Amino acid sequence: MSFSAADHAFMARALQLAERGLHTTTPNPRVGCVLVRDEVIIGEGWHERAGDSHAEINALRDAARKVGAGGTAQVGSAANMGTAQNATAYVTLEPCSHHGRTPPCADALIEAGVSRVVAAMRDPNPLVAGRGLARLAAAGIAVEHGLLETEARELNIGFVSRMTRGRPWLRLKVAMSLDGKTALANGQSQWITGPDARRHAHGWRARSCAMLTGIGTVRDDNPRLNVRDIETPRQPLRVVVDSRLEISPDAAILKGGNCLIACAVPNPEKEAALRERGADVVMLPNANGKVDLPALLQELGKRGINEVMTEAGLKLNGSLLRENCVDELLIYQAPVLLGDTARGMADFGNLTELAATKRLKIVESRLVSADFFIRARFA
Repeated sequence: MSFSAADHAFMARALQLAERGLHTTTPNPRVGCVLVRDEVIIGEGWHERAGDSHAEINALRDAARKVGAGGTAQVGSAANMGTAQNATAYVTLEPCSHHGRTPPCADALIEAGVSRVVAAMRDPNPLVAGRGLARLAAAGIAVEHGLLETEARELNIGFVSRMTRGRPWLRLKVAMSLDGKTALANGQSQWITGPDARRHAHGWRARSCAMLTGIGTVRDDNPRLNVRDIETPRQPLRVVVDSRLEISPDAAILKGGNCLIACAVPNPEKEAALRERGADVVMLPNANGKVDLPALLQELGKRGINEVMTEAGLKLNGSLLRENCVDELLIYQAPVLLGDTARGMADFGNLTELAATKRLKIVESRLVSADFFIRARFA
């Protein structure tokens, strides 16, 4: 399918709009929409948060405002008619065709009289999955998709993961020395990297739906695992893997609630105490009496979690890697050496041959002040 330079420019704008919902749309995808007639933008919109209007409706309202409709256009209202007549709608995700918290966007575009819809990608949600584009085509609207699809998929990689695999996209973040060490032998790790690298990592925290750590990190570092260094309208869920429910009720991570403890051994008294602190407790044992990590990811998927960021120690990191739970690595490497006795990033067993190593593909690398940032995925 061939797209013009103008098509690319308008879809790029729609993607810029979609990114404005980076921290707010969970569990929904980040979506932007641009309405164009005679190669002039007549309306723009993006999905701001779950439960609010979708991108297409906001773009139609924007178009209505610009022609003096007062900004009250709703699906089925006269204000929606004519403002986008014969326009092209550039949408970063296929318009929905089902009634959820809001009415179908495909119907709104049909009613508005658009003549063409270009979607960056099909919606992986089984409730949509091509039905939105089919409804538009059945109404006589020219339908195309696949423009800047890679960029649109990356923007919603967690949503795509949850829709297709039933589990969120998991990023494992590590701050390490140049020789691959994450803490001294005594456990001291604050701070290996500098403040700019930590601020950069908080940007990844802010876009995540959940932060994941282990009881060892909670015990050693007593982290809050919240977003502090940048502005954000919401805080991610904090998840602690704690097989035997050893967490202290006074742990900093429990403050403010919004915390999930995954355990493997029942302890009704401790569970009750944690729930009194506002935490939720879920039991997910595996055959070895540890927390079943793949089952935990499936549980998070059921709770609408799209993206998870892990900040943990070498034991949980190693378990996540061994059990193929990690999708992406975020590595911050400082120009410092900690030596052989220091702790490594992950314990995933004693490899005896290079063929068993985990090969990675670097998708991004750059300096963050004095530290080096690497984003990598498994090849």
